[in-house]
Amino acid sequence: MLNSLSGRFVILTAVFVMIAEVLIFVPSIARYREEFLMDRLERAQIASLALLAEDMIDQSVQEELLQNAGVFNVVLRRNEARQLVLSAPIPAPISQTYDLRDAGAFELIRDAMNRLSTTEPQVIRVIGDPTNMGGLLIEVTLETSALRAAMVDYGLRILVLSAVISLVTAVLLNLAVRRLLVKPIRRVVGHMKSYAEAPEDARRVIVPSAGVRELREAEESLQNLQTQLTSALKQRERLAQLGSAVAKVSHDLRNILTSAQLFTDRIEMSEDPTVKRMAPKLVGSITRAVHLCEATLAFGKAEEPAPTLSVFALEDIVGDVIASERLSVEDHDLSFAIDIPADMRVRGDAEQLYRAIQNLVRNARQAIVNSGAPGEISVSGSVEDDAWLIRVTDTGPGLPAKAQEHLFTPFQSAGTRGGTGLGLSIAMELVRGHGGALTLERTGTEGTTFCIRLPRGSVNGAA
Repeated sequence: MLNSLSGRFVILTAVFVMIAEVLIFVPSIARYREEFLMDRLERAQIASLALLAEDMIDQSVQEELLQNAGVFNVVLRRNEARQLVLSAPIPAPISQTYDLRDAGAFELIRDAMNRLSTTEPQVIRVIGDPTNMGGLLIEVTLETSALRAAMVDYGLRILVLSAVISLVTAVLLNLAVRRLLVKPIRRVVGHMKSYAEAPEDARRVIVPSAGVRELREAEESLQNLQTQLTSALKQRERLAQLGSAVAKVSHDLRNILTSAQLFTDRIEMSEDPTVKRMAPKLVGSITRAVHLCEATLAFGKAEEPAPTLSVFALEDIVGDVIASERLSVEDHDLSFAIDIPADMRVRGDAEQLYRAIQNLVRNARQAIVNSGAPGEISVSGSVEDDAWLIRVTDTGPGLPAKAQEHLFTPFQSAGTRGGTGLGLSIAMELVRGHGGALTLERTGTEGTTFCIRLPRGSVNGAA
């Protein structure tokens, strides 16, 4: 009960109501004391007026008047003359004098708290204004026992009433909290438990229905989170299946490529000039394919191994990429350009950067070929103080809006017919492995530009 939301609301409500009642109690008890003393002044005034009406009153009648008024003596000032109207023996010296004519709230509260804290009976003098223009001043002397007893009784009644109010308020608030908060929260928790049992089941995604705005916003946020998670799990399952299939294909493909590698060794021995020129590139392509298959089999996932860093000339691997892509477009009006300084050397994994640039160039080539219009693809390089920049620019039709929404998401960013949507995600992963970034700088009817940014500083800070 105490650990539940409704239980804690009940306790907090009772505590807060009691605090409020205490804050009300202090001025209330001060007001009660003032009214008690004013009542004694009024009674004393009535008794004194009765005595003034009859000059000769028996001593026993005077004592009865004082007893009914609850005072020891009465002093009444009328017409600037101060007169002791009623008097009886005072059992103790007067300890305090209180003037109620101009007493402020703070003074009344202070005197009331002092009276409650003083348990010994005392004799006090009280001064006030007579009622109904009965004189200029009235002064009485009385004992504090009855005053304090009345104040204690009044305070206890206030405390009991406060406790009852706190209990009733707490129960009502508990019912309200259970209906407005606890019940909807339990429903959300139930949905979360149900979803956790089978997060891939889209039917278990919560449907917002809370009437309270904050709870509905929480349900909507949870719905978005569950929807994204369900989609991610399906995507992960698809990637896992694909990874298993790729591993199997890579195993057999590696064997085939290994055989092809043996044949290329024989081709390199040919005396034909054309064969001699093309054989090294063929050998390089097959070698890269074999290494890729081995890496896929070694890691068994869609994860890339850490890059093996070395310093190499960027123009060399870009030239290999362009030479490979030229073979694919011999029957299409597509030109290639390389604008890389001859002395530009970068630090990275040559094989991984080759694949990243090849994916960008291949995407550009497929976009231009599918458009049916002539075009140009250029790869440029530049050096900044803290980074090497590699830009791949084409004059193709640009990326469609749908492809831009999930640009680097596997299987969702294919912007060309027949594409798998893996090229950009692979390139992004390879560049990130170097601590760099792959960004889309521009796209439109005039073409598209991707930029690879590689940091020049290494782990140990060397450039």
